[in-house]
Amino acid sequence: MHQFELTDDQLQIQEMARKFTADAITPFAAEWDEKHIFPKDTIREAAELGFGAIYVSEEAGGIGLGRLEAALIMEAMAYGCPSTSAFISIHNMAAWMIDRFGGEEVKHKYLPSMIPMERIGSYCLTEPSSGSDAAALKTKAVLDGNHYVVSGSKAFISGAGENEIYVTLARTGEEGPKGITALVIEKDMAGVSFGAQERKLGWHSQPTAQVNFDEVRVPVANRVGAEGEGFRIAMMGLDGGRLNIGACSLGGAQRCLDESIAYTKDRKQFGQAIADFQATQFTLADMETELQAARYLLYVAAAKVTANAPDKTRFAAMAKRLATDTGSSVVDRALQLHGGYGYLMDYPIERFWRDLRVHSILEGTNQIMRVIVSRDLLRQ
Repeated sequence: MHQFELTDDQLQIQEMARKFTADAITPFAAEWDEKHIFPKDTIREAAELGFGAIYVSEEAGGIGLGRLEAALIMEAMAYGCPSTSAFISIHNMAAWMIDRFGGEEVKHKYLPSMIPMERIGSYCLTEPSSGSDAAALKTKAVLDGNHYVVSGSKAFISGAGENEIYVTLARTGEEGPKGITALVIEKDMAGVSFGAQERKLGWHSQPTAQVNFDEVRVPVANRVGAEGEGFRIAMMGLDGGRLNIGACSLGGAQRCLDESIAYTKDRKQFGQAIADFQATQFTLADMETELQAARYLLYVAAAKVTANAPDKTRFAAMAKRLATDTGSSVVDRALQLHGGYGYLMDYPIERFWRDLRVHSILEGTNQIMRVIVSRDLLRQ
């Protein structure tokens, strides 16, 4: 059985994240959502626990954990607020890309302030005209001496306008994935501007907007990896991002399952608790079964990404697809079990229903996850 159990260290990390969530996130998440509050102070408190650099190497000042440990942290924080947990995940992806692929100069320039989240990172891949077809991006970076001159726009960027650092994918060469390079761009560089904040269904605790680059001069030293390696780096980053967003769905769904168990035991109709009806019991049983199945697939996928297994990308895609679809399905059934009360903002269910819906779209839509899985199967 031991191979299927978390280690003592992993259990301690999980408990630390759960305690932080119970103290610093869960009591305030409804207000953040209702009033569209970006809880920057709470996010920096998370960074004090190392959660701003979960898989940044210890040599660079991070806590150097694996992808399973990261998933445990994201799952725990999403129990309180999936939006805030996902925001921290995106920063971690940006910091990891700089640590894993950046040269010494760019690492020393940015990681010391990113690790405590004094400066927060965004990941800029999606554009107004290239979502799922990410390799068709149009943002250009033209070499001019010791700088790249960057022009273009990025869409749906978490942290846009608030965050200080933007790890940006831009075209430096030919069409397609081989002509894309990763660059670190700062908020205050001349020519950087932001669109209006998007009016979203959920994820109200984090800012989202378009990022515009108008002939922004970016030092060549800010390049992450070699020229033309950007798309490969971005896709490797997304393996971890997909695990984390799946973990956020697991955490949110677990919260709604727990709320449903308590509510159905307390709520009485026809002279008895609605938990005493077999229809309710079967619904709860299915929610638990599906959630556990998604959880353990995601944990296996996380272990594969950490181990750099040859099938890591396929497993990350499968886990993301199943965890996010299952999470939304569990939350939808939780809302139904709550009846009319589930539709009210007085209860947390509707917030999770809204927050989890986007998880099947971002970090690669769940349709693209099926493309990744099927391509890998047919390649064999």
